[in-house]
Amino acid sequence: MSSNLRYALIGCGRISPNHIAAAKTNHLEIAALCDIDANAMADKAEKFDLQHVQQFSDYREMLETIKPELVAICTESGKHAAIALDCIRAGCHVIIEKPIALSLEDVDAIISLAKEKQVKVCACHQNRFNKSIQKIREAKDDHRFGRMYHGAAHIRWNRGKQYYDAAPWRGTWEQDGGALMNQCIHNIDLLRWMMGNEVIEVTAYTDRLNHDYIQAEDLGLALVRFQNGAYGLIEGTTNIFPKNLEETLYLFGENGTVKAGGHSVNIIEEWLFADGLDDPDQVKETYHENPPNVYGFGHTPLYADVLNAIVHDRDPYVTAEDGRRALELVLAIYKSAAEGRPVRLPLDNCSTMDFAGRFDS
Repeated sequence: MSSNLRYALIGCGRISPNHIAAAKTNHLEIAALCDIDANAMADKAEKFDLQHVQQFSDYREMLETIKPELVAICTESGKHAAIALDCIRAGCHVIIEKPIALSLEDVDAIISLAKEKQVKVCACHQNRFNKSIQKIREAKDDHRFGRMYHGAAHIRWNRGKQYYDAAPWRGTWEQDGGALMNQCIHNIDLLRWMMGNEVIEVTAYTDRLNHDYIQAEDLGLALVRFQNGAYGLIEGTTNIFPKNLEETLYLFGENGTVKAGGHSVNIIEEWLFADGLDDPDQVKETYHENPPNVYGFGHTPLYADVLNAIVHDRDPYVTAEDGRRALELVLAIYKSAAEGRPVRLPLDNCSTMDFAGRFDS
């Protein structure tokens, strides 16, 4: 199978340019664009010289007509699961923007059907492909940290009324969730992945302090207990004045301390290891990227990996199960905050809709 697979994009909103650019760079045959907003499609077609590409307002019609081999799903979060299931039924491999779904029941259905249909599903946590994160993961896999003590994910961002007005689904329980599910899930994913994946318990607070026009939280604070004895801290907010401040990941181990920061953890700011195997200044200089926005440069290598996974019939680097873990941790935070108690993992089925009305008073 050559890399020029027949590719279609469903959803031509804010994140779609990163997907189109990644598809083009990886020499995919872009066969269709799909969106209920014809203007959004026309805009992307013009920007990326895709006027020759077929455009559809109905993704089911697109699946039937084009029969794509790989589909990227970039719609509002609440529609990810239903569209993914239809794509998988049609035999397509899928890349699903974060979060992979808004309920554990839905993501389990995606995982199960993908196995049955023998297609690849990638959860689009592109920051795992940052040069900085890849370097940190290498140190983790080489056991350079020794025993992990604790880690922290800080997402200190700003989102105002204009952002929410531009897409009314944002901040709703049915189609999105709040700051943790939308803005913070990438760093939450990284924290869980780096600290050992298996979580025992979560204790959390969430609140809506500054966005009375949305349904969900604009602040989340959580303490996470991992099975390996390590701890995690999560601080996520969209209340920072007057603009995005930072997205930062700290990892503290017996023999190593690392801090990654910048727009979207693209910069290694601290690199200290007892083994002295590398020069910290050189590492900081070599693994430094300065992306133009918080989406970073990760989509292109993520697409390359998915294509390689299809060709060689292996799991993608970021699997649907990885997407499930990130979703489960956010839902556990929501549940702990709503119920005012620590919550044990694994979670049985849980959905953003379980918290509808949480901040109404």
